[in-house]
Amino acid sequence: MLKTVLVLFGSLLACLVLAGLWLRFEFERVKADGSTYEALLQVPVTGLPEAATGQSQCNQQYPNNNAWFGALHVHTAASYDATAFGVTATADDAYRFGRGEPLRLRLRGDTDDMMAPQLEISSPLDFMAVTDHAESLGENRLCLTPGSEAYGALVCRVFRGDLQLPVADDLQPLVRIASQAIFGLDRSRRLCGANGDLCRSEAVAEWQNNQRSTEAFHDRSGNCRFTTFHGYEYTLAEQSSNLHRNVIFSSDVVPQALASAKEATTPEALWRWLDETCIEGEPNCNALAIPHNSNWSSGRMWQPYSTGDASENQQREWASLRARVEPLAEILQVKGDSECRNGIASVFGEPDELCDFEKLRPPSQSIADCGESVGSGGMMLQGCTSRYNFVRYALTAGVAEREKLGVNPFEMGIVAATDTHIAAPAAGLENGYRGSHGIDRERSHRLGDQVEVPGGIGAGSPSRYNPGGVAGVYAPENSRTALFAAMQRRETFGTSGPRIRPRFFAAWNLPENLCQQTNMLDTAYRDAVPMGSVLPAASEDTPIAPVFVASAHADTRTGSNLIQRIQIIKGWVDPQGRTQQRVYDIGGDADNGASVDPNSCAVSGPGFRQLCSQWQDPDFDPTLGAVYYARVLENPSCRWSHFDCLAFDAAARPARCADPDLPWQIQERAWTSPIWYYPAPAI
Repeated sequence: MLKTVLVLFGSLLACLVLAGLWLRFEFERVKADGSTYEALLQVPVTGLPEAATGQSQCNQQYPNNNAWFGALHVHTAASYDATAFGVTATADDAYRFGRGEPLRLRLRGDTDDMMAPQLEISSPLDFMAVTDHAESLGENRLCLTPGSEAYGALVCRVFRGDLQLPVADDLQPLVRIASQAIFGLDRSRRLCGANGDLCRSEAVAEWQNNQRSTEAFHDRSGNCRFTTFHGYEYTLAEQSSNLHRNVIFSSDVVPQALASAKEATTPEALWRWLDETCIEGEPNCNALAIPHNSNWSSGRMWQPYSTGDASENQQREWASLRARVEPLAEILQVKGDSECRNGIASVFGEPDELCDFEKLRPPSQSIADCGESVGSGGMMLQGCTSRYNFVRYALTAGVAEREKLGVNPFEMGIVAATDTHIAAPAAGLENGYRGSHGIDRERSHRLGDQVEVPGGIGAGSPSRYNPGGVAGVYAPENSRTALFAAMQRRETFGTSGPRIRPRFFAAWNLPENLCQQTNMLDTAYRDAVPMGSVLPAASEDTPIAPVFVASAHADTRTGSNLIQRIQIIKGWVDPQGRTQQRVYDIGGDADNGASVDPNSCAVSGPGFRQLCSQWQDPDFDPTLGAVYYARVLENPSCRWSHFDCLAFDAAARPARCADPDLPWQIQERAWTSPIWYYPAPAI
């Protein structure tokens, strides 16, 4: 008997040892050591040999710049998280959708006879970039390619969903994401080989596929109907806090391998790589990076350099590099608004009720203030929040940084995006929203309890997501050269979805009736500076305060709403070092009587198809630097979640429909890029 027990025990122990060895084999890591980053500094920077070259001059020219609408944050099945959610759409599908063609939202596992939902935008985009995650780009490709060296690996079987862990169906996508994310900044030896080169080579192949699609859909003719940019997403997180960037290249001449967070382990490393290999390293290559989802950053995205431990020279060097590489910031996307937030103790001035707009963490939730430090868990909707999470206060901090370092690292223009993971950019419909991650294509899931973000189990609801926004660029033509130059000079804006066209100018002296002049734009571009600019120093005989002109045209598409009002938001740091804000209504009427019927979602009441106002800062202090931007508000309308709730019979509506923290209506909006004022240095 004892002998039998010993044999059984020995067999069990042997099985456990073998299982342990097998799991070690399956999950062994290739540690990041920095050598791959130095190799990336030597990668070829070129176009694909088979790519077409040349660009005809656009037939349509706009001396006073036209508003062009596009998407600079788009994911397809080449992104590991999109694949984990079941998405099958390719870069070609995304570009077709951006051009106005329909897209079937098919997911992995759909049967041939299943009629997947069809998506289509009411008017095509003007420009677009597919920005798949560089991280796990090769791993994703290997796991999805039958016969590859890694196809049968345990990680790949879990990632594809061939092997499911014993958790709820709604959580399976998170398990699939975790199968890749578990390696962090390291790589899997089982998937990538002894030194990780297999994954890196497959990532190069996938990046070249992206390039081929981008070039195939780029309109090189004089019609300039659809402009595409090469791009990708750099997806760094620190202590579950977001430091993501979208990288956009100016032409088809690009690095033929990408710096992901696995190689460039800090934002500074990313900027250095872009600067040395592309911006300064190759005359036909230029690039910029766009930070996004700062609302998830736990105060890390825009922490001032002057508060760190580095030498002043190092702080100034980083600030200058950042200012050169990051001229834009993404203010809104499906994962929430990053403009501002009420209740932050370190922000002074009157509360702005419109800062409650599209927050993943409800405005009613009391959240600790990170103060001057940083927190953790932002991507999990946990931990403290910080003024350095939000674009408005980053812009203000930049004014203070300039006084300390001589350079403003946060001199950023504004764009917005969808961050679609279903290859459907700018599908920002409130009525007809089909989600953004594939698994939320059904109403019952969108109104459920779990948020589909890595680690966000139980932290929130997909009902708090929003359809995302769109990027606007003012340029004389719809070409890569003109659009990229406009992005670099920050003559950009973002909207929450509608095709609102805002303008914003400033000068020391302008005609009082400029808004009524037929040649308003001629005068404004001649005598003032547009959004994204620094106001030139005033001469001794100028008025005491600068003059601003803000205008907006409503979305002209069928079913679009009217404009309610225009505001100017001012930010500055007072002599006591406190962050101050003030909001001024300068045009339209907040109490215009416009309303929306909660039972039918019909809108009613007056508004404006276009609005223009001239304003002078009544609180201007010439000794204090300040930053100004305009915000344009539509009349209220129903939020997508309310449309979804109304689609159910009253008795069958999900509990989420009665959640008092879930707004049933929304005020769509647009944000312009800022204009900065800096006092003249003391003589």
